[in-house]
Amino acid sequence: MPDRPPATDGSFTGMSEAEAKEFHKIFQTSFLVFVGVAVFAHILAWIWRPWLPGPNGYASLDAHTTHAFGAVVSMLS
Repeated sequence: MPDRPPATDGSFTGMSEAEAKEFHKIFQTSFLVFVGVAVFAHILAWIWRPWLPGPNGYASLDAHTTHAFGAVVSMLS
């Protein structure tokens, strides 16, 4: 990386205005891509296993958790 003279315009980052704008553009693009991937992952997770209860409420989840708890206890015994 080439040596640059110290910033004299009062910038505490040492970047020029053009460099700061370029960094900001890259940051915005990266942030939007990250949010897009997160939203897509949440949609896939919702399709796979919705996290809000269905018409039977959490009663349908109770049977599965009881079975899983029984399996864990039997492995520990």
